[in-house]
Amino acid sequence: MPFSKSNWSLLESIDSPADVRKLNNAQLKELTRQLREFLLDTVSSTGGHLSAGLGTVELTVALHFVFNTPYDRLVWDVGHQTYPHKILTGRREKMASLRKKNGIAGFPKRDESEYDTFGTGHSSTSIAAALGMSLAARHKAENRHCVAIIGDGAMTAGMAFEALNHAGDNDANLLVILNDNDMSISPNVGALSNHLTKLLSGHLFSTIRESGKKVLENIPPALELARRTEEHMKGMVTPGTLFEELGFTYFGPVDGHDLDTLIPVLQNINQQSGPRLLHIKTQKGKGFFPAENAPVKYHAVSAFDLSTGASQAPATNKLPTYTEIFGQWLCDMAVQDERLVGITPAMREGSGLVEFSKRFPQRYFDVGIAEQHAVTLAAGMACDGLKPVVAIYSTFLQRAYDQLIHDVAIQNLSVVFAIDRAGIVGADGPTHTGAYDISFLRCIPNMMIMTPANESECRGLLTTAFLHDGPSAVRYPRGSVASSNTDEEHTNNESTDNKLQALPLGQAEKVRDGNKVALLVFGTLLTTAMEVAEEIDATVYNMRFVKPLDTDTVELAAKQHELIVTIEDNAIAGGAGSAVSEHLNKKNIITNLLQIGFPDELIKHGEPGEMLADWDLDKKGIMQTIQNRMNISIAP
Repeated sequence: MPFSKSNWSLLESIDSPADVRKLNNAQLKELTRQLREFLLDTVSSTGGHLSAGLGTVELTVALHFVFNTPYDRLVWDVGHQTYPHKILTGRREKMASLRKKNGIAGFPKRDESEYDTFGTGHSSTSIAAALGMSLAARHKAENRHCVAIIGDGAMTAGMAFEALNHAGDNDANLLVILNDNDMSISPNVGALSNHLTKLLSGHLFSTIRESGKKVLENIPPALELARRTEEHMKGMVTPGTLFEELGFTYFGPVDGHDLDTLIPVLQNINQQSGPRLLHIKTQKGKGFFPAENAPVKYHAVSAFDLSTGASQAPATNKLPTYTEIFGQWLCDMAVQDERLVGITPAMREGSGLVEFSKRFPQRYFDVGIAEQHAVTLAAGMACDGLKPVVAIYSTFLQRAYDQLIHDVAIQNLSVVFAIDRAGIVGADGPTHTGAYDISFLRCIPNMMIMTPANESECRGLLTTAFLHDGPSAVRYPRGSVASSNTDEEHTNNESTDNKLQALPLGQAEKVRDGNKVALLVFGTLLTTAMEVAEEIDATVYNMRFVKPLDTDTVELAAKQHELIVTIEDNAIAGGAGSAVSEHLNKKNIITNLLQIGFPDELIKHGEPGEMLADWDLDKKGIMQTIQNRMNISIAP
């Protein structure tokens, strides 16, 4: 049921973590109850990431109680789990603006709060960042604690283990908290495990261990025997041998929702130095049954009815999303070609691979949060005759750029990159905006890049990519297609075109004749461009291909029009418009060229329509930009 704000009096007295540190044990437990209710009430109104934050309520309270933040550094991995942290660090009253234009961000931001010690949106960075802060503190002789909080899913990324290895080698004063909430990599937490961890983290055990090392340090064989005996004894009751081998003192697992255990353990560990790892077990969606029962569904949500968990989004005659179009195409192509395999870095639902994973489980590979591995895995498969399709978000492909060049492009391997979330993503902001993929792909030899403008074209260009001999990329945005051919075609939730027809390689399509101005459109802004063209009587070309560019169309447009306008939802620097400019320069064709896209600024968070308007990529903005360039009225 909805909650009454009268139940949040304790929470409303917390203006900073310093206030948390004044509370007694009973008050801390009451604070967690109120914090969880407030979080639910807020996110049910604003939408956002929910399950992970519900699971870190007790941990967040315990961390700010034990550590002297912000002097002590808390580095959160990703940010999905940081809403409770934001609420306790002076942003409670701003939570109603969460992920909205000019509101607070959905991820930690250094310029938003001194308590956000490291900005993050991509996973698996927390250990490296916290290690860097620890080494900086050592260099400056500052006695501060540095804590990295990382989820078990983020531990699948190689850089997390690179940082662990480096921390152990440097004997850094670093605490890593492994928030194990999904992967079940450890035994169930119980009273015995909690009790043992209290003992192992306590002063007596630590003193005995260190004293024993000093006694045995001049007898290396005996010291090694003692070390191995300790490892094997702990290994009988704890799963921490791997971390011990990397140089960390391992504690856990403990119940991450039990303050009576969590706070004493953190206080004990706080008295020690060197690399330490605390393994806690938490439950995603804790305290809200729908989220506990379906944590993936409630990972990121729109506004919903708190009493039922049902979305409050208005019912519409829903058009398919580009993600759904891709998912249907993948299944259709898999039926036709047994060589097809699908790869995703932990984004099965987000990238539209759920149906494919069910229908073709032996040809589906979820590699976890490991984008680099996903790309090189695809390269290896392509070497031996398979046709891998890597479904990946634009912003996450950035993490595998070396593998993209070195392992795929240099070897000219047939790997298809289905790039979702290209362009504006909205509320997730700059860490997730797909503003750069055209730019960083276009400079790579052997790479083919396609920008579909609608549903059928998306299927056609995916087919073109799959049949191509070499690496290729098809980029498409988040959200639904702009329009549909007919309502009837979608009544059975089927694709409008079950055929797998490739489009002519490197050929643009003229979709409107006009005067003076030619609009060269790359991607789904074609609908907006057509509206502009009707107002100013412009010629419109749906370019489809960024690389290979339809140079004949570019040259013809330059000869027949006073102004060429390139339109794309990508950074202007190095984007599709730059490809047009480079070709005209190469051919020594002098023309009036206007490039419209994202400027050299970060794209902030907000509703997609608001963001497009801010960067003059809506109808009004495009028209005004063209008129400013022409310096005349261009109405017919």
